[in-house]
Amino acid sequence: MTRPHRGSGSTGSPVAPYPHGGLARHADLPPGERLRVLLVEDDEGDAFLVGELLAETNSMIDLLVATSLRAARERINDVDCVLLDLGLPDAQGLDGLRQVLEMSSGAAVCVLTGRSDEHLGVVAVAEGAQDYLVKGQVDGVLLTRALRYAVERKRADENARRLREVELRQAESARLERGLLPQPLMTTDQVAVHTFYRPGRHAALIGGDFYDVVQTRPDRLDLIVGDVCGHGVDEAALGVELRVAWRALVLAGVPDDEVLPALEQVLMSERRLQEIFATVATTRLDLDANRATVRLAGHPPPLLLSGGRVAPVPAPGGLLLGVRPRRPIAYDLEFDTDDWSLLMYTDGLIEGRVGVGNERLDVPGLSGLLDEPANREVSLPALPAWLVGRAEQINGGPLADDVAMLLVSRGGGR
Repeated sequence: MTRPHRGSGSTGSPVAPYPHGGLARHADLPPGERLRVLLVEDDEGDAFLVGELLAETNSMIDLLVATSLRAARERINDVDCVLLDLGLPDAQGLDGLRQVLEMSSGAAVCVLTGRSDEHLGVVAVAEGAQDYLVKGQVDGVLLTRALRYAVERKRADENARRLREVELRQAESARLERGLLPQPLMTTDQVAVHTFYRPGRHAALIGGDFYDVVQTRPDRLDLIVGDVCGHGVDEAALGVELRVAWRALVLAGVPDDEVLPALEQVLMSERRLQEIFATVATTRLDLDANRATVRLAGHPPPLLLSGGRVAPVPAPGGLLLGVRPRRPIAYDLEFDTDDWSLLMYTDGLIEGRVGVGNERLDVPGLSGLLDEPANREVSLPALPAWLVGRAEQINGGPLADDVAMLLVSRGGGR
């Protein structure tokens, strides 16, 4: 169609619905089937032509017109696509495109060029626009199709970006998982160590739970289970730092009473917020003497399985790491027989609900599960997973928090 005279389609305001652009037409159609397009064009004749082209094709496109980038800024986040003229009073050429791309991350961008500037359209697509059109070489069908295709390409690009972000997060989680779930550093066959880790339902990311096992002498084995408050990548990374720091301190032969205070210093220097804290339980096994030394820093006590009975180790609870520095009090545990198991775990295992009320499983409930006759038929390597299954059954669904466990056994283990 021929181009109308300038002024025949004046909008009367910097940003307004164009009278011939289809705004409010087909009002009975679901909103999801319509597109909102912002035309940034200072030439009234060109704006009128775009409106008429869209109207004659029954395009189901609501058209808004802005005469400058400054005016477009007010509405750019409310539209699906921006149809941008590269010659504006407040922006020329690709500078205008860059400003539009910076203003709106969600809207597709389709560029309008003149016949003599068609090369700019190619460059504009390379800069981030979804498409370009040459003025005077489009009809209503081509214009409508170009706008809809631009929107779909933008959505496809966004979906690809989100997928890539998910893949990167999964790869990041896998790297953190390898750091959080180390192979026990031990050679002895006097005891067996069974490990378990399961992330909570809050997200598919590894949380701040961690554990480790280190043998420093033929008759000595050190174990740790810890939990950094929170469930994100930062907390998981901090858990890795604490685990590695603990292993280094133990291997370096730092005196027992100094290990957790040093670990607390690492926590306080590396945490991103002052409110971040950690709970920790450590056990040093003297295999020749058949005894253990347990230290707790705000962590639930290990459970001792021996002689057909289950009982929490009565070690002093201690203070959380990162709250008020203080040495945990050591508790010496003598094993009566050569058949025993010691279960160390994080509180995600005992925070599930019991029944429909607010009662939690807690340490007595976990002891009760280990006392059930059914668990006698469960092998020691499978016992941690069995416990989680029973806790989830009682909870009425997956546990909300991460669960980490160490089960160290000697002889028959019970």
